[in-house]
Amino acid sequence: MVIEVENLSKVFGDFKAVNQISFEVGKGEIFGFLGANGAGKTTAMKMLIGISSPSSGKATVAGFDVYKNAEDIKKNIGYMSQKFALYDDLTIKENITFFGGIYGLSRSRIKEKSELLINELGLQDVAKELVGSLPLGWKQKLSFSVALLHEPKIIFLDEPTGGVDPITRRQFWELIYKAANKGITVFVTTHYMDEAEYCDRVSIMVDGKIEALDTPKKLKEQFNVDSMNDVFLKLARG
Repeated sequence: MVIEVENLSKVFGDFKAVNQISFEVGKGEIFGFLGANGAGKTTAMKMLIGISSPSSGKATVAGFDVYKNAEDIKKNIGYMSQKFALYDDLTIKENITFFGGIYGLSRSRIKEKSELLINELGLQDVAKELVGSLPLGWKQKLSFSVALLHEPKIIFLDEPTGGVDPITRRQFWELIYKAANKGITVFVTTHYMDEAEYCDRVSIMVDGKIEALDTPKKLKEQFNVDSMNDVFLKLARG
């Protein structure tokens, strides 16, 4: 397992943002981490990517302990936040070079990766354009690809398709499938319940706890409904 979590909690004063959650994620798995706004998804993710220390419990990511090896975790994962992560005032090529340097890639590797990425995304004609001039959908796809530059074992995506049109969302999920087929584990939060159908397994958080965890097919059978949206509604309404 590339992610192992046991009774992980995060407490702010009297408020339990994440309350003793436990789960495992395997290599190459697309794992959906779902829940309404305020359910604790992003807080849980921050603990797993090494930028927030848990209050209690255990977790390892890519074999590294979240308490002791936060820096090692950061080197072995890719991360894409809700807000677009690249720099609008740099060109596409400059962004790739900049982040390649942050990830510790050599100049020759950055050059090689840059050409490959630009060709794969079909951005040859606009490689010297400022990222700020790109449509949102292209920005998201570029941000995803840059997060994979250093060939991480796991990529964490925090609501990556928020605000983009349905066609772009579908294209973005094609990139996710491509990464998973290469053995990269994809840990994705989303509030689009139709996207839950694209995941291998799904967990649903309600008020800081994981209230359901299984394949979309089995969850629909368990709750006797036709869609993941209906599963979510049943859980949210208690």
